[in-house]
Amino acid sequence: MSLLVENETPSVGYKKTALNTVNRYRGRGQYDYEQIHPIVDEAPILHVAFQSSPDQGNFDFPVILPMLGCTGNFQEQDTAGTRSIYLHGYVSSRIMRLSRNNSSSDDSGSSGIPVCVSATLMDGIVLALTPNHHSCNYRSVVAFGHAHVVEEESERLWAMELITNNLVPERWQNTRFPNKVELKATGILRVDIHSASAKVRTGTTGEAREDLKDEAMRKKVWAGVIPTNYVYGTPIPAPTNMHKGLPEYIEDWVEDWNEKTQRYAAEAAGV
Repeated sequence: MSLLVENETPSVGYKKTALNTVNRYRGRGQYDYEQIHPIVDEAPILHVAFQSSPDQGNFDFPVILPMLGCTGNFQEQDTAGTRSIYLHGYVSSRIMRLSRNNSSSDDSGSSGIPVCVSATLMDGIVLALTPNHHSCNYRSVVAFGHAHVVEEESERLWAMELITNNLVPERWQNTRFPNKVELKATGILRVDIHSASAKVRTGTTGEAREDLKDEAMRKKVWAGVIPTNYVYGTPIPAPTNMHKGLPEYIEDWVEDWNEKTQRYAAEAAGV
């Protein structure tokens, strides 16, 4: 889990610029790789924003798509340092076609279409004495970059396995390998990150001084944090399933994930 900690060693991350700097509640801004990348990887759905083109008929409006994806570095395949965001989609989808048709470099020298990828994890509802001071505990990331369609087959297969196992660890190794038709129909986008930042809120309520002096009101109004965490229920076998029992890798992962998210939500609330 992406528990935020103070680093004793110099941090490595994205340079703060006018594009990625957190302006409101600046103290919640995070720019280190080790804080940003895990939030993207833990988010069940990523939202990808881009500008459609005139020939696609929706050029008056920006487009936001929910997509599966995670961070990775095909060249180094390490767990730290610079990464891209890999996204999974249908090969002829709008964003795939647009990325493939705009592979030339722009004014900044970067190729691919400019996109914005966001990820959000909600960790609690913060109920203060007045609605104006209500808030949420959360972890969020906004990343800016250029999206390219991955054409090289070894990188495509690596990314498919990466995204599958990020969703459920060890799943790729415990399934049938995709056939040629399935592989051809699957599109992989690589977003080379230009700039990114995270914004994180933890803790309990923040109250107005005058409210803290009003003991009569404080006895009437409950204040505190309702921990919120994404949990997985008991796996339900498909009607076509013939596998006997639940595989240990799924059972262990569900149990570990639920325990970690519940613990983080409680810690974020200050318990």
